[in-house]
Amino acid sequence: MGVSEILIQIDREIAQLQHARALLGGKVAPATKKVAAAPAAKKKAKKKRNLTPEGRKRIAEAVKRRWAEQKKAAAK
Repeated sequence: MGVSEILIQIDREIAQLQHARALLGGKVAPATKKVAAAPAAKKKAKKKRNLTPEGRKRIAEAVKRRWAEQKKAAAK
């Protein structure tokens, strides 16, 4: 079960609880928006993006340069 399907289920349960609360409170519940089920066949799972060790190293070096520049500017 995907995240979107879980969210749809939660939205349905919330709508049912709000309707029940309105009925118990003596109020007529406003018309709730129907939540359509998301077709599982149309949604593709997002591919996880992984960094290579070289990419991680480049990012780490760039961050260290940035910190050094900030520290140098703060010292002035």
